[in-house]
Amino acid sequence: MSQPLHKAPISKRYLHDEVADRIRELIREGELEPRARVNELELSERFGISRTPLREAIKILATEGLLELLPNKGARVASISPEETDEMIEVVAGLEGTAAELACRLITDEEIDAIAERHTRMVEAFRAGDNVAYFTLNREIHEAIMAASRNATLQGIYATLSGRIQRARYAAHKTPEQWQRALEEHEDMLRLLKARDGEALAALMRRHIRGKAELILASYG
Repeated sequence: MSQPLHKAPISKRYLHDEVADRIRELIREGELEPRARVNELELSERFGISRTPLREAIKILATEGLLELLPNKGARVASISPEETDEMIEVVAGLEGTAAELACRLITDEEIDAIAERHTRMVEAFRAGDNVAYFTLNREIHEAIMAASRNATLQGIYATLSGRIQRARYAAHKTPEQWQRALEEHEDMLRLLKARDGEALAALMRRHIRGKAELILASYG
């Protein structure tokens, strides 16, 4: 049986980048929360590597704003001020709107079918109360639309920014009404994607992200 990405042994090819990818995933999944210290010994043992490539990966993530370097104390997951969070939500909303418009021009029927299949499984996860599966599939749907934009520059900026608020973003549903609204908006996303209505889908994506601003801010205290 294959191991989860962040738990499997790491190969020696492109080691720094791969280690950085694993730590990004830990942050996105919420295992490393804002202000949490990065335990170098624990991670090096977990990944089966020395501390040298781990520290190089930490430097990479610090330049992206995901980690903060502490003088003579290692690193911790970056905290985010309300002002920064609000700004990032607005930018991510714009990026997802642009990606949606591009995707409607370029996406294939096969890609839409794959997104529809994820959507079906996401709804099933919601009904089963499986929040982990719901969270993962929700994120994969947004990332699939982003990938369908075929714009590497857009995807790179998105990956850096969304990673900082990702866990709170996808988990930010508190009331039954908020959960229901999120599902309905995803239904509309799929419908507009199938119709290749880029303008309407872009507007919906922006509303969808902006609508979570208050909950995301609250999740960061």
